Amino acid sequence: MSIVVTGATGQLGRHVIAALLERGVPAAGIVATGRDTGKLADFAARGVRVRAMDYADAASVAAALEGASRVLLISGSEVGQRVAQHRTVIEAAKAAGVELLAYTSIANADTTGMKLAGEHQATETLLRESGVPFVLLRNGWYLENYTEQLPGTLAQGALAGSAGDGKVSGAARADYAHAAAAVLVAGDQAGKVYELGGDHAFSMADLAAEITAATGQEITYTDLPAEDYAGILVGVGVPAPFADILADSDLGIARGDLLVSSGDLARLIGRPTTSLSEALRTAAASN
Repeated sequence: MSIVVTGATGQLGRHVIAALLERGVPAAGIVATGRDTGKLADFAARGVRVRAMDYADAASVAAALEGASRVLLISGSEVGQRVAQHRTVIEAAKAAGVELLAYTSIANADTTGMKLAGEHQATETLLRESGVPFVLLRNGWYLENYTEQLPGTLAQGALAGSAGDGKVSGAARADYAHAAAAVLVAGDQAGKVYELGGDHAFSMADLAAEITAATGQEITYTDLPAEDYAGILVGVGVPAPFADILADSDLGIARGDLLVSSGDLARLIGRPTTSLSEALRTAAASN
């Protein structure tokens, strides 16, 4: 069996490669792909096959998927271009005759109204129309969305957003990666939909309290209208279109769009998901 992981140079992709190796998948049975193969040298040294692949280059995609039996399509990072890029991978997977394509979608993709979900919804439609056997990994929010911002949060002394009292079922990036690895090595996965999220949901006020507990610095959360929050993001350098998407995502949290209660993630990885407090303590210790 040959497992191809797209976008393997990214943080999620690297975690997936590591998780597959931990599960005993032979290195020679894994193909790690990305635009900059130099970033995969450490995996190549362990025997993982490395191939150059650019979502926007159909020829490179076809070459990377040659001989693949299973493919993990990690959603692209270029918002606004992802549907076309994903279509290229899906078409190449169909031409290669892959037995399963797993796609990293977004939590509650069939019901959410978040702007960020639009390209995921379109990709899910492409998959259903493609004839390629597929499984959906609907990932919730990464805890890293918050822990990686910890230095800035501490410097500002406060959190702001537009999520109200809504809760988000966040989990660590590595948790989602291990779930993807579990699905890629399992049988009878075609047609399944996994709603993936952390075991314990939290609000932004909960996040502020956990940061306070982890760092000893009191942090409070201020809820703002989405337009005001987007303005703050622009003020710290976030491009206006993406700031609008982020503020809209907070409105999605307020509606419950990122609340996941399926338990799928913990079942797939065989352990409790990483807690917010654990992730924040680790982040605080490293800063």
